[in-house]
Amino acid sequence: MNPVRLALTMTLAQSLGVLEGVDSRAPLAIDDSALTVVHSTEYIDAVRAVGSGTASLAGPLLERLFGLGDADNPVFEGMHEAARLLVGGTLAAAQAVGSGSVRRAVNIGGGMHHAMKARAAGFCIYNDCAIAIRWLLDNGFDRIAYVDIDAHHGDGVQVEFADDPRVMTVSLHQHPATLWPGTGWPTEVGDGAAAGSAVNVALMPDVADQLWLRAFHAIVPSVLDAFRPQILISQCGVDSHRADPLTDLALTVDGQRAAMQAMRDLAEKYCDGRWIAVGGGGYGVVNVVPRSWTHLLAVVLDRDVDVDTTINESWCATAEQIAETVHSDYSQPPVGVMGDGGKVNYVAWDGDTGQDPPEGITGAAQRQTDRAILATRRAVYPLHGLDPEDPRD
Repeated sequence: MNPVRLALTMTLAQSLGVLEGVDSRAPLAIDDSALTVVHSTEYIDAVRAVGSGTASLAGPLLERLFGLGDADNPVFEGMHEAARLLVGGTLAAAQAVGSGSVRRAVNIGGGMHHAMKARAAGFCIYNDCAIAIRWLLDNGFDRIAYVDIDAHHGDGVQVEFADDPRVMTVSLHQHPATLWPGTGWPTEVGDGAAAGSAVNVALMPDVADQLWLRAFHAIVPSVLDAFRPQILISQCGVDSHRADPLTDLALTVDGQRAAMQAMRDLAEKYCDGRWIAVGGGGYGVVNVVPRSWTHLLAVVLDRDVDVDTTINESWCATAEQIAETVHSDYSQPPVGVMGDGGKVNYVAWDGDTGQDPPEGITGAAQRQTDRAILATRRAVYPLHGLDPEDPRD
């Protein structure tokens, strides 16, 4: 989560002309009351106290009660203010889109989808995604779709809205049996009157671009069509990349770009173009994240960058220097082109028909992905009056 990810993304986007003529907005200067719509006051007080060195509770107790100080969520000076700043960025995006002043907005610093009501988790302190959704619900929206493509399950957002039929949470992630946090099974579909509002696509390790996109298009457009959202929020974590040191999926920058373009299309089709995109995971700090999120910025701005575009040598030289300051596990050298040569020409799912896979994909890998597709469709589709076996639904 080294913030050089964000700096390198912005300088790369600027070097490619993606941000030419674009005015960025500062995060909203929010107070703690903006956080209490999701987080408990006891938790907020604890975060503030540990970040200022005034905590009255012992370290082991803070870790047990609030997740503060464990290996994933180390305490640091100014922790509360830094985490609140990320929330202010996503709230600025939500208010800009929600008010109609813009149709799309992106906060690459957001996407802290693991934070719970009273617990830090998975590098996330305050859940900016959930807080922004709460603001939208309080300001005229009652059908909000949240689509999460991070390799880790979007558990904090799902938990927050599991019983709220006004919010649909969709997460495509590495199978919970193989990756933390161990949630996001297809059978997690939402609670009570909100049954069907949680959609989880659990993909086994080594899923590559063509199969990931096959799964996305076999499920996401259909459930959004049934839900008819007014606004789309996308969590665009890029730890699904094949070079990510913490996960086991096998996407390329090319595949991630195709996913972002697909979500833009869905926002246009179902939400009158209203789209909020945030960042998230991604631990190839130098070699992956800046390229993928530059593509995200470009897609949001309708300035799509070709994957064969060469990256400025000056930017690469600076990135190499920065890589030396980052832990060696996360600091592979920069790549000099905006793509990885990935294949994104997926074969559309056509039911349980035993389709031939595209070149380079084994039949076993496609069958495994198709089992994941069917598991999700069978769990969720009947709750929306859809036929899980019919590819037309």
